[in-house]
Order: sequence, then C-alpha cells, then structure tokens
Amino acid sequence: MPELPDVVVYLAAIEARVLGQELRGVRLKSPFLVRTAVPPLAAVRGRKVTGLRRVGKRLVFVLGPVERSGEPAQLFLSLHLMIAGRLHWKPPGAALPRRTDLAAFDLENGCLLLTEAGTKKRAAVHVLADEAGLAALDRGGLEPLTCERDEFAARLRSRPHTVKRALCDPRILSGIGNAYSDEILHHARLSPLQRVSNLTEEELTRLFDSIRAVLQLWTERLRRESAGGFPAKVTAFRDGMAVHGRFGQPCPVCAAPIQRIVRTENEVNYCPRCQTEGKILKDRALSQLLKDDWPSSLDELEES
Repeated sequence: MPELPDVVVYLAAIEARVLGQELRGVRLKSPFLVRTAVPPLAAVRGRKVTGLRRVGKRLVFVLGPVERSGEPAQLFLSLHLMIAGRLHWKPPGAALPRRTDLAAFDLENGCLLLTEAGTKKRAAVHVLADEAGLAALDRGGLEPLTCERDEFAARLRSRPHTVKRALCDPRILSGIGNAYSDEILHHARLSPLQRVSNLTEEELTRLFDSIRAVLQLWTERLRRESAGGFPAKVTAFRDGMAVHGRFGQPCPVCAAPIQRIVRTENEVNYCPRCQTEGKILKDRALSQLLKDDWPSSLDELEES
C-alpha cells in the first residue's frame, strides 16, 4: 500500500501537472470504485483543480466552483489506492484497455489513470461536498512529521497494542503502514511485538526520532528517484530497505538473517540481533508446522 512517503511524492507530481487545470470528466470501468452517491461523480466535471491534500493515505483534489445551478461551490475528490492501486500520467484521452485499468481522470493537459492489480478491487473514490464530509474520512491519527514528542507518546499509549500494530493504526498515526513500520522499528532497535505499555521513556523517544528519520529519508529518496517525472515504481519493496521484504537476507547493520512473521496477507520483517536480542519470534503458521524444530534463537537458527 502506498504510504506517507509515496503519497507525498505522488501529490507533488500530480500538483505539478494538474493544479489550475480543468477536470473535464472521469471515465470509469468499474462503478464499484465510487463509494459516494451525493454529490454524483458527474459534479466534478468542468471544475478546476485549486489544490491538493493528503488525508492519511488518501490523495484529495480540491475542486473549485462551476457555473451550474444547485451544485456546491467547492468539491473534494478523494482517492484511496489501498494495497494495489497505482496512478499513471498519460496523454489526454488515454484508453483503458487493460484489466487493471479502473478509471481515467481527464484533464486539459493529460490523463491521470488509476489502475489496481489483483482480483480484490479495494481502491476507492469519494466525492464530498464540504470540509465536514472530508473530515469524516480522516481516521484521526497524528501527523508523524509534525506532532510533538509528548503528544505522540500519549496517543501511542492510548490503545493496548504492540508497537507494530500501533504504528499502523490510523487512529494513532497517519500515513504509516506495513512497509515503513518495519523500517522504523529496525531503525529504533525495537521488537515489533513489544507492547506499547512496556516501552521506557528512552525507547519512546527513540521510536519518535526513528519515525521522523525513516519517513524523511524515504520521502527525499523517492523525490530524487522521480527527478521531476511521474512516480513509476511505487512499491512496498524497495532496494535499500533494511528489513522489509528481505526475509533470509543479511541485516545491513549486523549481517544476521532477516526473519519474518507471516500474518494473512502481510508479513512482519525484523532483525533478531538488532531488535529482539537474538530471539526468533514465533511465526503462527511455520512454528505450528515445525513445532520443536522451530528455532527459538538466532544461535539455534545459525546452528541448524
């Protein structure tokens, strides 16, 4: 799923191309993409893009007034890419020939194409008439790059989560998901399964600093990669990541093999030496399958 660094870079690329442009219409291949009925999607036609925002992991187009009676002076068009949704900048009137093509947002100078891989179509479009409607989509998480340390600590402790789950909870922090939470926890040298309630003040500060360091690092790195172009390779698995998606590969800090915990569609990646004092965390599927053969420590893993 595109997370805060990806969405920030998407927004910058889109803003450079569509700000001040007229949204001439939206072509849909799947009517299920649109999750609101009032205002209708047709109400966006003919409006100029006057601004862009990020609300959590959503990209929001602010659309100006249009000379049609009975319509709101301003509209908000929200895109949530979910796990497999991606955006592409194409020439005006680009066709939608592929199975993964969901919608085309036609502007004066080009076409913003929304695609979604996989069979589960989760991407969503909302058309909203006012700020209150837009606010209703906000899960209320703190902005991790601008919140204060004590505010962060209080919010983190507001729910009885592990640190991994807390980082990914949009009611606690905005814009962080599975990939960057793995990277943040490795940077902070914390176990993904440590309970928030057990964090010391020093560990809380370390986690707070790591969130900012990792998100800023990757936002700048992705900006440099796009180099003024439109982001073409938005993925949760990137070269240069320390642990995420690197199961079995050496940790860039200590060279221990990266481990994982598989849970439904996601996996948690971590370094046992840097984060769990050499302990191998139990993977629900594999540890039940292997039972006594499941290693309990890095030493056992390296001896096997």
